[in-house]
Amino acid sequence: DRSEKIRTYNYPQSRVTDHRIGYTQHNLPAILNGEIDDFIEQLKIAEAAEKMAEGK
Repeated sequence: DRSEKIRTYNYPQSRVTDHRIGYTQHNLPAILNGEIDDFIEQLKIAEAAEKMAEGK
């Protein structure tokens, strides 16, 4: 089901979008080579914000 997709890889635009957090990065070759620190950092920020909203 497309509504449950986590990430979109757009090769012509060299773009990766993480739909869970609404984060897009335009450097597909680097991401495919394992340079995912920016995505991890954004996921941590989103998780912390979610926990704060829940009052944890």
